[in-house]
Amino acid sequence: MKNILFLLFVSLVFSSCSGGPEPIRFGHDSCDRCKMVIMDPKFGAEIVTAKGKVYKLDDVNCMVGYMRGLKLESKDIGHLLIVDFGNPESLINVEDAYFIHSDKIRSPMASEIAAFSDKALMEKYYAEWGGEILDWKGVKKLFE
Repeated sequence: MKNILFLLFVSLVFSSCSGGPEPIRFGHDSCDRCKMVIMDPKFGAEIVTAKGKVYKLDDVNCMVGYMRGLKLESKDIGHLLIVDFGNPESLINVEDAYFIHSDKIRSPMASEIAAFSDKALMEKYYAEWGGEILDWKGVKKLFE
């Protein structure tokens, strides 16, 4: 019985150490870069390091700036996630996202960028807003 309890305890400890993405608690969590409360459920981002540390951010430009400040290399990053504009509060991988950069987008820190998981929905908004369609590399380049 002691062995079973010990194994259960060890498995709980190790499972709690394996950090992964966490939901952003809009209206409660603060941006790790600018310290503003993350309010808009259509915008936000998360950096999860390979060691499981989670950084929450209110806009994609805070994300890019914070990554630069942390001097994170690709081997140090477990996940880079962005909120899906078309599915508020849902996080998607930045590499899988379609981005629109348009002056019609009112994002929290004025990046003027919205991310989408659905290409057809992104194209619908692009027809309305104009601007330019970007991939993750193009987004990073805007803030370098």
